[in-house]
Amino acid sequence: MLTSLVGSYPQPQWLLDREKLRGRQPPRIRAADFWRVEERFLEEAQDAATLMAIRDQERAGLDVITDGEQRRESYSNRVVMALDGIDVDNPGETLDRNGNPFPVPRIVGPIARPKPILIRDAEFLRANTERLTKVTIPGPFTMAQQAQDDHYGAPRDVAFAFADVVRAEIEDLHAAGIDIVQLDEPWMESRADAAREYGIETLQRALDGVRGTTALHICFGYPLFVPGHKRAYRFLAELADAPVDQISIESAQAELDLEVLGALTGKTIILGVIALDSDDVESAETVAARLRRALPYTRDLVAAPDCGMKYLTRESAFGKLQSLVEGAKTVSVELA
Repeated sequence: MLTSLVGSYPQPQWLLDREKLRGRQPPRIRAADFWRVEERFLEEAQDAATLMAIRDQERAGLDVITDGEQRRESYSNRVVMALDGIDVDNPGETLDRNGNPFPVPRIVGPIARPKPILIRDAEFLRANTERLTKVTIPGPFTMAQQAQDDHYGAPRDVAFAFADVVRAEIEDLHAAGIDIVQLDEPWMESRADAAREYGIETLQRALDGVRGTTALHICFGYPLFVPGHKRAYRFLAELADAPVDQISIESAQAELDLEVLGALTGKTIILGVIALDSDDVESAETVAARLRRALPYTRDLVAAPDCGMKYLTRESAFGKLQSLVEGAKTVSVELA
């Protein structure tokens, strides 16, 4: 059984103001004030932090390595800010998962990708580990939901425009040697009605012709910001029709009957078995017990945290990864 991060890993205090990070919803627009390092030194500092994240994952024993999203203010805004047709300096507004308004990018023209966005990140990751690699990218449905449309006039058209950008980016990432590209689509769960209307179509467009391994992460949001959100999926079985190889879901904190995994035949399940609502480190046996819950329905599993780990302390995150690896080894031996 392989082990992997979902995507993010804690950024060091010398790189990013973690109090500001924890004090705001994940930004959809520019948040340059998060960084503690002068802009002229920022790339070098982010490289150093990325190396730390890679080495922590390797020391913990993970099989699939990410860059820990060390260069990102949030999982989504790094990509959106690089696109044409997007205004992040004069933002629009939408409602968050709690129904509160917050600033989002404003679409003011045709969405286009003037050049590859994450290619240097991918090349740096690939050059600094010999293990399997994964790069995450915000999914087109989620980016469309997290924007104010002042140009297209129809939500489906906005999602399809983002899908075209995502497809080109995925192809470049695979060409750079990345083994797995993961689309982060948390808003498919929080906007389930719209996802049922055109979410699968959007994914089909984003992945049309893509040949490398792809994953889809769908979640309930970071516990820090939505602690009271009911953790039972409203949009999951529908992903059986999604043209992805792997599906990443939460089970450590979720009110999830894992029988639903039986509906996702043919998909590798990246199963969240590490909780993120506390810095407390689970035991390896707790991890193993969470993995065993899935075995009646599928054995095609990758063990992972529930979601990104960026809001944990580094000490906690590393300890949780060690338990993740040991728990996965226990279950792998039992299955042998």
